[in-house]
Amino acid sequence: MATKVHVGMETEINGNGVPEKVSNNWKKRIHDFSGKMKRFPGWLCRTIWKVGRDDPRRMIHAFKVGLSLTLVSLLYLMEPLFKGIGQNAIWAVMTVVVVLEFTAGATLCKGLNRGLGTVLAGSLAFFIEFIATKSGKVFRAVFIGAAVFLIGTAATYMRFFPYIKKNYDYGVVIFLLTFNLITVSSYRVENVLKIAHDRFYTIVIGCAICLFMSLLVFPIWSGEDLHNSTVAKLEGLAKSIEACVNEYFDDSDTKEKQDRSSEDPIYKGYKAVLDSKSTDETLALYASWEPRHSRHCYRFPWQQYVRVGAVLRQFGYTVVALHGCLQTEIQTPRSVRALFKDPSIQLAGEVSKALMELANSIRNRRHCSPEILSDHLHEALQDLNTAIKSQPRLFLGSNNNQATNMLALAAAHAARQKPEKDHGVSLSSVKTDSSALMEWKTKRVSEQTKENERKILRPQLSKIAITSLEFSEALPFAAFASLLVEIVARLDNVIEEVEELGRIACYKEFNPDDEIIVTCEKPPVDVARSQLASHAASD
Repeated sequence: MATKVHVGMETEINGNGVPEKVSNNWKKRIHDFSGKMKRFPGWLCRTIWKVGRDDPRRMIHAFKVGLSLTLVSLLYLMEPLFKGIGQNAIWAVMTVVVVLEFTAGATLCKGLNRGLGTVLAGSLAFFIEFIATKSGKVFRAVFIGAAVFLIGTAATYMRFFPYIKKNYDYGVVIFLLTFNLITVSSYRVENVLKIAHDRFYTIVIGCAICLFMSLLVFPIWSGEDLHNSTVAKLEGLAKSIEACVNEYFDDSDTKEKQDRSSEDPIYKGYKAVLDSKSTDETLALYASWEPRHSRHCYRFPWQQYVRVGAVLRQFGYTVVALHGCLQTEIQTPRSVRALFKDPSIQLAGEVSKALMELANSIRNRRHCSPEILSDHLHEALQDLNTAIKSQPRLFLGSNNNQATNMLALAAAHAARQKPEKDHGVSLSSVKTDSSALMEWKTKRVSEQTKENERKILRPQLSKIAITSLEFSEALPFAAFASLLVEIVARLDNVIEEVEELGRIACYKEFNPDDEIIVTCEKPPVDVARSQLASHAASD
C-alpha cells in the first residue's frame, strides 16, 4: 500500500490507484441502490393498493380514460375512418387526453370551453382570411400580422378579467391557439379551409366521447363531492373539539402529545376545513356546469355551500387556537384543571352533538332539528361559569413579592455574567501562524459557548418569572375556557348558514322518526383536493 497525499492528510491507495475511502463510498452506494430496487416492487404494490382503497372512483376513472383513448384510436386503426379524417385524427386523441377530467363538471367545463373557443376562433380566422384574400400578397402579410397582434393582445388581456379567468380561461387559450394556427397557416397553405374542417370534426368527436364517458358511464359529480365534503368538515370539527377537550383534561402523563404529527386526530379533523377554500370554490364552479342528474338537484345552491365552507373556516380558527392550548409552555396544574373538568367536557360534548346534527341534516337533505341548541348546552355554559366564579383566588392571585424576587435573581445573574463578558484575551506580541490559528479557534469556541448559554438562559429566566406568579397557574385555563365559550358563540353563525342552505335547496322538513345517524369513514375532501391539484398541474 502506498500512502501519499498532502501534508497532514493521509489515506490508503489501493492497487488500482483509487483511494480506499472513495472505493468504499461507491460500494455503499451500490449496496443502497440494490436494496432500494429490491424494495421497489413491494412499495409500488402498496402504493397502488392505497390509492385505490382511498377512493375506488380513481380506478373507475382510469378505466374510462383507457376506454376513451381506445375508442378515439379507431380513427387511426379503421381504414374507412382514417381515409375520411387522415392525420388530423391526432386532434381527437389530444382532446380526450386534455378534456376528460375526474368529475363530470370539470369535463363539461373544459369540453365546452374547448368547443366554444374553437368555433369562435375558426369563424374569426375565416373572416380575416376572406378580407386578406381581396388584397395583394404584401398587404395580406401585413394585415395577417396586424390581426394576430391585435387579437392576441386583446384575448390575453381579457384573461385578466375575474369572470373570464374563473369561467372561460381555458376557452380563451384554445381560442388563441386555434386562431393563430388557422390564420398563419392560411398564408402558405392553399386548402386551409379543409384542414380547419377536419380539425374541428376531430375535436367534436373527442369532446363527444369525453362527455359520453363522463355523463353516462359511472358519472362522478362535482356537486356530490362538494356536498359530501361539507358533511365531512362538520364531522371533523365535531371530533376535533371533543378530542381536544378530552385530551386537555386527560389524567395520563404522556410526552408523546407534544410531538404529534398529521396522525393527530385533532389536527386531522380541522386541517380539512382550513385547506378547503380553493377546493370548495373549484368544485362549486364545476358543479355549476353540471346538468340536473338526480331528484335532489332541482336547485343548485352551490355558492351557498361555499358560504358554509367560509363560516366553517372561521369556526375552525377557534378550534386551532383551542388545540394550541394543549401545547403551550405554561400549563395549568392538573389539580386545578380537575375543578372545571365536568362542565368543560359536557360543553364540548353538546357543541360536538350540534355539529353532528348539522352534518346529518346536510347528508340527509333535511332541515335541522328545532332543538339543535338544547337546554343541556345552556346548562353546561352556566355550570362552567359557576365553577370559574367559585375559584376567584386562582384567577386574581395575591403573591406580588415572588415576581420581584425573580427579577432580582435575573439581575444578579446578569451582573455576574458582565465581568466575564468584558474579559478579553491578550495575545503575545510574536506568534507563529499555527499558534495564532489555534488561539483564534479557542476564542471563537468560547464565545459561541457563552452565546449559547445566554440564549438558553433568557427563556429559562422568563419561564421562572412567569411561573412564579400565583395567578399564572390559572391563566392557561382561562384562555382555554374563553376559547371554548367563543366556539359556542360562533356556533350560531354555522347554524344560520346551514339553515339558509336548507331553505335555498328546499330540504325536507325535520321528522324525528326519519332521523338516521350515518358517519363518513372516508371524507372525500383530501381526494377532491388531490384530483384538483393534478388537474391544475395538467393545465
